[in-house]
Amino acid sequence: MFEGLYDIDWSSMEHAYGSAAEVPGLLLGLRSPDREERRKALVRFYSAVHHQGVVVPCTTASLPFLFELAGDVATPDRAAIVDLLVSIGTAAVEECENQYADLVDFAGAAAVVRERAEVFVGFAADADPRVRRAAIPGLALFLDDTDRAAAVLRDRLSAEPGTAERLLVVDAMATLALRVPALSDGAMAWFDELAADASRDPGTRLAAVVQQARCAPEQISKDTVPAAIDLLREMANATVPDGERPAPAFHVTPTTPEAPAAGVAPQVVAAFEDLDRKGLVHAPTTHLLRTFHETLAGRVSQRTALLAQQLRTPDPGSRLDAIRMSAELMKSWRGDHASLILQVSEHLGATEHEVAAEAAAVLEECHAIAEPARDALAAHVAAHGPDAWAAPHSEQRRAHQEAVRALGRLGDARAVPSVLAALDSGVDAWRAVEVAGTLIEAADQLVPHLCAHLRRVDHTQRWLGSGAAALLSALGDLRDQAALPSIIDTLTAAVRHDQAGTTSAALKALATFGPAAAPALETIRPLTAASDAHVRPDAVAALWAIGGDREEVMPLLGELLTGRPFFWKTRAADVLAEIGLPAVAALPQLRQLLTDRYDWVRIHGAAAVWTIGGEAETSIVLDILLQAWSQNPATGDHIVAFLDRMGLAAEPALPQVRSELTLPRRNARFASIRRDEELQRGCHAIIGRLS
Repeated sequence: MFEGLYDIDWSSMEHAYGSAAEVPGLLLGLRSPDREERRKALVRFYSAVHHQGVVVPCTTASLPFLFELAGDVATPDRAAIVDLLVSIGTAAVEECENQYADLVDFAGAAAVVRERAEVFVGFAADADPRVRRAAIPGLALFLDDTDRAAAVLRDRLSAEPGTAERLLVVDAMATLALRVPALSDGAMAWFDELAADASRDPGTRLAAVVQQARCAPEQISKDTVPAAIDLLREMANATVPDGERPAPAFHVTPTTPEAPAAGVAPQVVAAFEDLDRKGLVHAPTTHLLRTFHETLAGRVSQRTALLAQQLRTPDPGSRLDAIRMSAELMKSWRGDHASLILQVSEHLGATEHEVAAEAAAVLEECHAIAEPARDALAAHVAAHGPDAWAAPHSEQRRAHQEAVRALGRLGDARAVPSVLAALDSGVDAWRAVEVAGTLIEAADQLVPHLCAHLRRVDHTQRWLGSGAAALLSALGDLRDQAALPSIIDTLTAAVRHDQAGTTSAALKALATFGPAAAPALETIRPLTAASDAHVRPDAVAALWAIGGDREEVMPLLGELLTGRPFFWKTRAADVLAEIGLPAVAALPQLRQLLTDRYDWVRIHGAAAVWTIGGEAETSIVLDILLQAWSQNPATGDHIVAFLDRMGLAAEPALPQVRSELTLPRRNARFASIRRDEELQRGCHAIIGRLS
């Protein structure tokens, strides 16, 4: 094994991070007797040699050695090597016909994989089911004789004892049919035969229904989803002999909350944990059902019915994955999701903490439409009490925290005791801070705790994460004047220690208080000439909001309008719009923004021009707004909010407003449910007023 490995001039090639001289060591590491060394080698191989699915010359040069590793039964983790081969081969075959620079080598890798395609036939019949699972997708992609590929897949289905492997075989047949249209009729007939064969297990029949829909989505009938639901129900009711019962899909051991590593913001740690969590699959049918949902696309009512059955399955892993699929539907597609929200909320009481935690997390993520779950969230929070915020069991803790956050996002005061407990204990306090600003009615209780946290911020640290900013944002949202001394002190400290991010956050918070924040003006005025690009416009905006002196602020706004950063122009336009008609002297400069190359500058400029100039500017302003909306749909929620303020003058925009509501996909910035729901409400309000 590895004969000729060092005959290759690896140092003359490069991977994603530089010289490929380390590749021989990675290949040797994949065969190491040490598990951790193998894991590190595989992770490095994916990140550097097969970076984000790219195939480069050193990737191709590695293939013969990877085939040797995968073919030797003495190699540990053979399935992982086969999976790597299939990943490289899939990328190579899919991209080999396209023209690329010499830096990549899809064509070379595709040739190697196709030459050795028969190896995958052997892997797909391996004694190790993990190797079979890894190899089966390659049967649809690498065999040049596609008729033989179809025959191999049919034979494999008959011989395969494992449910997960059978699902992969049917999936591979659909991939083959999509790759080679001449095989489509035969594949569709095979799917029909499988779906109708009552002697087959329900999982295989379900796979046939799903893959037939995948190959011909235009042929999905009113009976397709009900048939799939019946098969899911049959699978859920099937009796599995004890000896064949699969191991639990997951288990979570109790852990105590841990502080993040030094210098790493807890939000960053949590984000990576969430990515890892979402990458897990807990049931063999998950990939199949996700494929079905992708195929059904905007058929919201059918997908909701399908999810209702998925959420009723006895298997906790299947339910957990179904909860995540529910979030994917609600985040991507418009429609009436009230029943799905309620079905997800029923899992807050699941005996499996991870299922309950995922349900709570989805409700928090979809809080903008989570009103039907309000009482279920409150009941869950009350049942465990504020101390559950710091529960020793990691998933029980997560379930409570996410439920509190979802309830808090709804502005429900029943979240307050747990938020206060979080602020008092300091355990994951940042999670509570993020929702504290929505609990306006409890401002008098929350502000002292938030200010105490703010006073403990060490402004000498160069990396503060978003901790201080989040605290300032919450205090600004609550607008309790008792917070003003702490915010002003924070601004002073941030300026002294050159903490630009905290300075900007403090300026924005102070601006929400208006004239009540006048004691801060002495500190704010010098910042209107700050060198930091973000601090300067924030200082000018705060100066106007607090001081209200038009003569003082107009020259400063004029300077921002001529500045290079686009956000100077948009911020200045917004402040001038707040000033209104008395800012008429700025109209010539604002009109220049209407020809800016950046759509957001044109939009903010147009809004200011109309607000100051009045109805005489309506025609050109509407042209700018509607053109920007057509070119960049992500501007829609902002534009619709302004059209709503325009009143009767917005009537020429009615066709585009109506057209927006015909779109089935969510269509707002940052894939935000909240923004999209606001966009739809704004459209309905405009139509109701003008129709």
